[in-house]
Amino acid sequence: MTRRYAFVGLGHRAQMYVDALLGDWSDTGEITALCDTNQTRMDFYNERITATGRPAVPTFGADRFEEVLALCDAVVVTSVDSTHAEYVVAALDAGRDVVVEKPLTVDAAGCAAIAAAAERGGGEIVVTFNYRYSPRNTALREAIASGRIGDVTSVHFEWTLDTIHGADYFRRWHRDRSSSGGLLVHKSTHHFDLVNWWLDARAELVFAQADLRFYGDTNAPGPRPERAHGAPELGSDPFLLDIGADPRLKRLYLDAEAEDGYVRDQDVFAAGVTIDDNMAVMVRYDNRAMLTYSLNAHAPHEGYRVTVNGTKGRLELEVCERAWTPPQDAVDPSATGKANAQGAYDRLVLQEHWKQPEELPIRNGEGAHGGGDRLLLDDVFRGPGEDPLARQAGFRDGIRSVLIGAAASESARTGQPVVLTEAGTRIAGAPAPS
Repeated sequence: MTRRYAFVGLGHRAQMYVDALLGDWSDTGEITALCDTNQTRMDFYNERITATGRPAVPTFGADRFEEVLALCDAVVVTSVDSTHAEYVVAALDAGRDVVVEKPLTVDAAGCAAIAAAAERGGGEIVVTFNYRYSPRNTALREAIASGRIGDVTSVHFEWTLDTIHGADYFRRWHRDRSSSGGLLVHKSTHHFDLVNWWLDARAELVFAQADLRFYGDTNAPGPRPERAHGAPELGSDPFLLDIGADPRLKRLYLDAEAEDGYVRDQDVFAAGVTIDDNMAVMVRYDNRAMLTYSLNAHAPHEGYRVTVNGTKGRLELEVCERAWTPPQDAVDPSATGKANAQGAYDRLVLQEHWKQPEELPIRNGEGAHGGGDRLLLDDVFRGPGEDPLARQAGFRDGIRSVLIGAAASESARTGQPVVLTEAGTRIAGAPAPS
């Protein structure tokens, strides 16, 4: 028996799940309702639905979510991050299951509300951490679990976003901390979840520093346009996104902006940026392991390095998703499976004490994130089955990753460390779920 799925939030990120239910996962469910603040975006997805020979599905404004819940068994939440908690709680209280994009929510209050709704019963939550399914990250998890490096004592994790990918967060709604929680929540929740999952440990103490050093109007290299569309410099300035050149971005955003005023191609040096672009975090875990983490959002290349030190040796994972940054790319290629054209590679090395280094195999598949997105979709729509790696993430996993980011933001603001309690699911002093 197939399930009925409703979607709330019909921007760019929804397409992976919509196309899955229209394609290779069509036997698992059908789309029965769309909900968004913008009719043009819902029309775009209805056109994708009808192009497969299916009838268009009903569309609803955000104020009619209760009607949406009457038409589905499960809700896929891909809306603006700050709205996740509202939709997740309403769906759970109506007895519906929820598939929610990371981050689960943006702050401690949202985490508490979702935790309370989940504890009340009703539906189940799956948080879609697709990085868990990437073969290189799976390989690192397996190598740690093998015990060959002994007990983990420390992790160093450096992530660099290039000026295709990193800059894009400063054009759109993510640039507003109240909407996204800042990159320490919106982006780093992926990375904190990986460490939590790799170590099977819970964060206890967080200290951080963060700053806006590259983007924003205070760092603008001279006079700038407010947005790219219509700017004389469009085509010659690599920081200006030609939103009209990409058919999907044009339909979803440029053609839709008259309805709700949302501008998708703001200049990255325009006023209104309230998030940081350089972040450094230290985390202590309940197994005594320590994490040092950094995120830079204006690098000339894209990728990450992870080193894991243990009592018997060391693991080093190096990933290059894009070796250099070609100007004028409209969409981040690493999210579309096209990164290899720019010199991508990954390498995992194990070195035990008193032994030569050993390169461990990474078995990449086809498609985005080394084939990881397809594995994620299998878990979401067919169920995880017997997965010894426990890759499917629930609401507590989502909370633990969000709260490390929220705690890091608070620490950066105050200059003080922040304590996490209840196995990493609550910031000390924050209100309990009710």
